[in-house]
Amino acid sequence: MVRAIVGANWGDEGKGKITDMLAKESDIIIRFQGGSNAGHTIINNYGKFALHLLPSGVFYNHTTSIIGNGVALNIPYLLKEIKELESKGVPTPKILVSDRAQILMPYHILLDTYEEARLAGKSFGSTKSGIAPFYSDKYAKIGFQVSELFDEDYLKEKVERVCEIKNVLLEHLYQKETLVPEEVFQTLIEYREMVKPYVCDVSAYLHEAIKEGKNILLEGQLGSLKDPDHGIYPMVTSSSTLAAYGAIGAGIPPYEIKNITTVVKAYSSAVGAGAFVSEIFNEEADELRKRGGDGGEFGATTGRPRRMGWFDAVATRYGCRVQGATEVALTVLDVLGYLKEIPMCVGYEIDGKVTKDFPTTVQLEKAKPVWKVMPGWNCEIRGIKSYEELPKECKDYIDEIEKEIGVPITLVSNGPERDAIIKRK
Repeated sequence: MVRAIVGANWGDEGKGKITDMLAKESDIIIRFQGGSNAGHTIINNYGKFALHLLPSGVFYNHTTSIIGNGVALNIPYLLKEIKELESKGVPTPKILVSDRAQILMPYHILLDTYEEARLAGKSFGSTKSGIAPFYSDKYAKIGFQVSELFDEDYLKEKVERVCEIKNVLLEHLYQKETLVPEEVFQTLIEYREMVKPYVCDVSAYLHEAIKEGKNILLEGQLGSLKDPDHGIYPMVTSSSTLAAYGAIGAGIPPYEIKNITTVVKAYSSAVGAGAFVSEIFNEEADELRKRGGDGGEFGATTGRPRRMGWFDAVATRYGCRVQGATEVALTVLDVLGYLKEIPMCVGYEIDGKVTKDFPTTVQLEKAKPVWKVMPGWNCEIRGIKSYEELPKECKDYIDEIEKEIGVPITLVSNGPERDAIIKRK
């Protein structure tokens, strides 16, 4: 059976923890899009980790972790992550890398950084991890696929061609040092030696695994609202963040994805620019940021303070719909225990009209939140193991979210640890 774990909002919903937990019953975990530009924070028996490229199932001996063809593969970064795990006593994970994955190059990171600087105040809030230039090259057909590393003559010729294009940009748009084809070629040969032990025809491997009835998890990065088609374009990422793309980014038939576990945060947070209707500011935001997540709401990749907001039912309902959510895991509920009252955004007012439908970006920029205030439970819920033991106000809050989004909430996370989870029937 194939299950996808994806985010309903702007990312940072707590997918890493849910994947880590569900990986226990899985044989294979796959990253199917994105790169090292966003991180998943995980706390387990080995300690606290921020994973960026590796799937969140690498902590179990029985699992195979796969980097799918849809991923922006930063090879030195992948090797660094594996070494970091080993240095903290985690057994060496079994890792496979798709021979169709494409390689994130050092010049992608440079171009990303130069472009953000050039755009200055009009930038997209990039993490400067090279993601947009990488996917631009992939779709312009000037990216390097892992399989191409094993044909040196072909590779040499392609490097010349690619450098020609890149150097026009570097010299004339950014006034920066140009690329030397021989150096780029040598980098790719070094990358080949690094990645060689892991390369595999992942699509064929998964075809067999599905036939054998293996349990497979697809792990998404970021969330619905950062999808380039269905998100808050242009303040989005450069690969599809939707479960549907899991079939493409892993190389499996779409009808094999039976469950779509969509992770929803009990409040809102976002990194980067873009419309954020339920956003809060000043002390109110600082207090929530300080208490949020584990050790505060700061980006796992960038360390940037996240923008904070109350739960947005309009955005979340839409996020669940475009993901095709079959169930919801609600995270960081314990964080809200300090509040006597909890605001929830249940509608958007645009040009004097209230809507419950999530609009396109131009309209979204004009939206003002319509609030509903729920009574808080005003106590600590960490350590509670059964749903029945939760305070009435807490259960009412969960029920209200479920009613608003129209998808059953089956898991409630009430702490950062792996086992701080309540199963809800």
